[in-house]
Amino acid sequence: MSATDSNDSALTPQPGDAKTVAGAAAFSKFIAVLQLIADADAPPNVAKLAAASGYPRPTVHRIVAALQAEGLVVPQGGGNTFALGPRLVSLASRSWERSDLRIAAVDALMELRNTTFETVHLAVPSDGAMVYIEKLESPHAVRMASRIGTRVSLTSSSVGKAWLATLAPAEREPLLLQAPRVRYTEHTMTDLDAIREEITLTAQRGYAEDREENEQSIWCYGAAILGADGRAVGCISVSMPMFRRQADAKRSYIEPLLAACRTIAARLGPVSAH
Repeated sequence: MSATDSNDSALTPQPGDAKTVAGAAAFSKFIAVLQLIADADAPPNVAKLAAASGYPRPTVHRIVAALQAEGLVVPQGGGNTFALGPRLVSLASRSWERSDLRIAAVDALMELRNTTFETVHLAVPSDGAMVYIEKLESPHAVRMASRIGTRVSLTSSSVGKAWLATLAPAEREPLLLQAPRVRYTEHTMTDLDAIREEITLTAQRGYAEDREENEQSIWCYGAAILGADGRAVGCISVSMPMFRRQADAKRSYIEPLLAACRTIAARLGPVSAH
């Protein structure tokens, strides 16, 4: 049996495995390739997807073809590279639009944006990262390049730090150990002990800072929205370019940010505990 045949056989659960859900292995591979396309800085081709996933190129080619047939990915660059398709974007948009958190947050996010005149994000945890489910642009000409659906690091983003700071140490530590500590800029912290100290400080003061750690020349303040059970249901950030950052950060950003979190938590009410 060739290496390709051996790997392709993993697309189908093996007979006799009572714990294997039919199609689960194939589904996992489809999701893995889809995630790689979503996370790529530029539309990847089959060769790059195969290298990143570890799957044989024929396997990746078949997966991409199936995803394309369902409208989940679309060809780019003359058909040699691939990006997320309209069907996937539509499904995600429907999910976000119907999110109780997003619905409860919209007015407070708009008020926060209009008070700070800076970009505001709403994020939720997802598979070891934070995902933006809402973004309100700054009215200024210079803005952030992020978009709804962007995944950001738990340890370098303000929303990630804010969320980690709400967790008990026993729940937080495995996430810290598993989190990729990528150096995005010269300011990114990669030392685990330094990150632990930063999360402890974040918990003490009630808000997080991203000091050009996730993106060069961008400073962010983040805070968690606490549900009725005291657990975070999401996080908000206010982001601005360094040249526009106000000296009185507490009045200009932190107090409005914390007020927005309290307003959203109150609007969610007891429902947020479930």
